[in-house]
Amino acid sequence: MPLWPRSLFGRLVIILVIGLIVAQLFSLFIHWRDRGRTLNRIGGTEFAHRIVDTVGWLDSVAGAERVRLMRRFSDPRLRVVLTTRYQATTPPDDMDRASALLVERMLRRHLGDDRPLQVLVSERPFRRWQGAGRPPPFAFGDHTEAHRPLFFLARVGLQDGAAVDFLFRLPRDALAWPRRLLVSLAVLVLSVILLALVAVRQTTRPLSMLAGAAEELGRDINRPPLRDDEGPTEVRRAARAFNRMQGQIQRYVKDRTELLAAVSHDLKTPITRLRIRTELLDDPELRASFTADLEEMELMVSETLEFMRGIDRREAGQPVDMTALLESIADDARTRGREVDVDVPMLRPYPGQPLALKRCVTNLIDNALKYGRRARLRARDDGATLTIAVHDDGPGIPEMQLERVFEPFYRVEKSRGRDTGGSGLGLAIARNIARGHGGDIVLANAAAGGLVATLTLPRDGESADR
Repeated sequence: MPLWPRSLFGRLVIILVIGLIVAQLFSLFIHWRDRGRTLNRIGGTEFAHRIVDTVGWLDSVAGAERVRLMRRFSDPRLRVVLTTRYQATTPPDDMDRASALLVERMLRRHLGDDRPLQVLVSERPFRRWQGAGRPPPFAFGDHTEAHRPLFFLARVGLQDGAAVDFLFRLPRDALAWPRRLLVSLAVLVLSVILLALVAVRQTTRPLSMLAGAAEELGRDINRPPLRDDEGPTEVRRAARAFNRMQGQIQRYVKDRTELLAAVSHDLKTPITRLRIRTELLDDPELRASFTADLEEMELMVSETLEFMRGIDRREAGQPVDMTALLESIADDARTRGREVDVDVPMLRPYPGQPLALKRCVTNLIDNALKYGRRARLRARDDGATLTIAVHDDGPGIPEMQLERVFEPFYRVEKSRGRDTGGSGLGLAIARNIARGHGGDIVLANAAAGGLVATLTLPRDGESADR
């Protein structure tokens, strides 16, 4: 199954939804990083100023006064611990070097590059913090408690060789998920997706209606015209153009049908005169030859007219008892002395045009009898499609010509010559009727010999007026 949908509606929805999601994720990423950096900078700058002030005061005193000041400057947010001499410690395994470098640069800016300084950052409290009790809460409000913190230890050397450790914590920007922002983004994405679905549906609905009208036009050129007084300007223009095209086709078919009807009517008089004169001929062979030619002329004229009427058919649809219809067609053939074998189960009524369907199946059976001497009629109904197959015992048709025989007046001369009769319109008329009901006719050479004509009539594709 292809991931890219075939419908315009599906493609537009996917493009809009994916584009929206990517844009929102990119926006969230930028906001997230900026928010985390801002929090770290604000918190880091605050602690950096406190550390610089504390170091200045501790450098100016010694002994008990230094211890008193250390206790005064130490609080739950920033713990201050004195040591007798400065000694760098081993960085932890989970050291966050980027955060440590950020705080170190802040301190160096005020303390200078010649003062001993080491900044360590860990995901776990340092041992000095563990020994001093539970780490303090964040300084940025209760909402940051949900974030996993980073623990900082800044060791600064004093002028007399002693050192002081400053311990504090800051929120981790990489895990600082802003829940309210995520909820608002989710609401925004869902709202835009719903609006996009409605907008795309409103945009593509006229195209679907136009496609459905075009399909109906192929089955019935007399279908009701499209409404051209509603919808956007482009839709109304397309509907008017479609209705003009339908009207032109209707006039063309009507003019051609009337022309052929007039020609057929006018030809009857000279053909009748020729028949009378043919009967006056003394030579039996010549008389038979003229009679055969006149009969062929009448057949071609009548079938041509029938073909044109089939294009412009106006028969109303109704439920058709297909079992009775097929049996009656076979009985009619048997009364003419033809061999027709019928294997048809009880079929549900098919909503269609009864006379047109009868003509369609009759043409298939006549074609099988004409070129295959015997016809076998089979039918099945799977609930979605009604299938009628007509087998014959003839020579079949070359594979390259299985489609060409549906063209009007086309005949396979080598195997189905003019002496077998027919005007070359039977299959064309049958397929025209089948497609008018939303179905089709397909020819295939049977493996055991002969030709199989398969008529399929979909029940989900209702015929005109069904």
